[in-house]
Amino acid sequence: MKTLICIFFVLFTCSCATIKTVAPRQNHVEISHGSNKSYCKTIPRIYSGIAYNTCLFYGEPNQSAGVDATTHSFHYWVIDSAFSFASDTVILPYTILSQIKNGYIRVN
Repeated sequence: MKTLICIFFVLFTCSCATIKTVAPRQNHVEISHGSNKSYCKTIPRIYSGIAYNTCLFYGEPNQSAGVDATTHSFHYWVIDSAFSFASDTVILPYTILSQIKNGYIRVN
């Protein structure tokens, strides 16, 4: 059981939005769902994983996706947001200092 929990944790941590936004290259992160880009221009470093996930839904509409694709995306968003919220809370002291020093993260 412990092994299964560890595997589950590692799989979701690898795609966690917090990991993508903690130390972005050149203060820039790409947010898109498929080929559709987000309308967000910047996201804060504080709770950046949650901001990243929110920006996934604030973008160009996907005309070719059916109900199944939307439902799958929403389930992924809920699970990833839960992990991101926990991760963002743990690294809050770092992200507060980083926000003060470097400002917002540019998107797309």
